[in-house]
Amino acid sequence: MPRKISRKIESPEAAKRLDVFCAESLEGVTRSRIKNIISGGGILVNGQPAKAGYKLKIGDILDMVIPDPEETELKAENIALDIAYENHDLLVVDKPAGMVVHPATGNYSGTLVNALLFHIKDLSGIGGELKPGIVHRLDKNTSGLLIIAKNDNAHVQLSQQIQERTAKRLYKAIVIGDLPQDLGTFSFPVGRSPSDRKKMAVTYGHSKEAITSYEVLERYGKYTLARLQLFTGRTHQIRVHLSHCGYPVLGDPEYGGRTRPHESLSKDELDLWRKLLKLMPRQALHAFHLEFNHPVSGKQIVVDSPLPDDFTAALLAIRTHYRK
Repeated sequence: MPRKISRKIESPEAAKRLDVFCAESLEGVTRSRIKNIISGGGILVNGQPAKAGYKLKIGDILDMVIPDPEETELKAENIALDIAYENHDLLVVDKPAGMVVHPATGNYSGTLVNALLFHIKDLSGIGGELKPGIVHRLDKNTSGLLIIAKNDNAHVQLSQQIQERTAKRLYKAIVIGDLPQDLGTFSFPVGRSPSDRKKMAVTYGHSKEAITSYEVLERYGKYTLARLQLFTGRTHQIRVHLSHCGYPVLGDPEYGGRTRPHESLSKDELDLWRKLLKLMPRQALHAFHLEFNHPVSGKQIVVDSPLPDDFTAALLAIRTHYRK
């Protein structure tokens, strides 16, 4: 059964960070797990969700619901993998939409990591026991290319390339609306949404720098095919940036991509909209291109991925409609 604990903050505890106080007070609960509980809304301050870095004040009331620990032993599972590139130090996987990258609370099976453990003998351990080999991530319903490290040296070198922005990560997206310029850059900080802790948002304060550039590939008035490049890797970054600017990714259920466009639609356009939602049950976002240097030889590696069937079908429907 989950533990329910209420505490009133006294003078000696004031000014401590919320996550630090909880780690000191809750025996047997790791700080990383506490941060997950906080981000999931399981620890409230004065009845409201709070950030891990919140500084406690005298008289604050903490209400904590601590779930029972779950089994974390990872199991290798015989799940098919589309390996786009592989050598002794790394591989690049073409992840399908719908697959979670690594296990987390409540989801320890059917992930990319479970599949990797079956197919690959050795993976780097830097990511921890739940994220072996994982250098960067994709959202569950974003498809495309991911770099996986087979050893710790490769992991360090590849992560450094991403942090220093020398690795190139390109995406294609179908967005709702007509992007105003052929080329542009979004530079808005991204952090946890203050109104929904499961979502991200453009916020100012404790948010992190987030930079995304885009190039328009095709315009269709009410829809745009764009190529996007990540310079930072915040959670949901592309989806949040586009939605914040009024151009959500088609099909995105969390950031406005399944909400009918504001402008009036003809009957044919409304029929197309309904068709697109059926063709794209997830966000039309695909990581199609990677460029990075081999962690040992320094040789440039370039990997491309074709658009998946659902994305291709939606794009074909748009092209067919507007080129009548």
